[in-house]
Amino acid sequence: MNWVVIVAGGMIGAPLRYLTDRAVQARHDSVLPWGTFVVNVVGCLVLGVLTGAASVDPDLRLFLGTGLCGALTTYSTFSYETLRLTETGAGLYALANVVGSVAAGLGAAFAGVALGEAVWP
Repeated sequence: MNWVVIVAGGMIGAPLRYLTDRAVQARHDSVLPWGTFVVNVVGCLVLGVLTGAASVDPDLRLFLGTGLCGALTTYSTFSYETLRLTETGAGLYALANVVGSVAAGLGAAFAGVALGEAVWP
């Protein structure tokens, strides 16, 4: 039965990633992949909250963590977009994308854990 919960979360996370990416990118005239950055940081925050929240139902954890966040976040697209920046001569943007994404993702995860521990002990 766990797989049904995970699939349901993925069915929401995948289109949410696409729609969020398109909405964010449409508002920025930059070579930086802001849409991917946003979905990955949001996913890190949600996973951090789930990690810190001890009293969250295991099915909700599977739905949100594995299903929704698994489909929402995307390391492969992050890697591809960084590679494309490098190939097009935008090496500094590629470096900024890597450093910014890792720093913001870690910060969001740590903040999420603290929030989860505070709200759902």
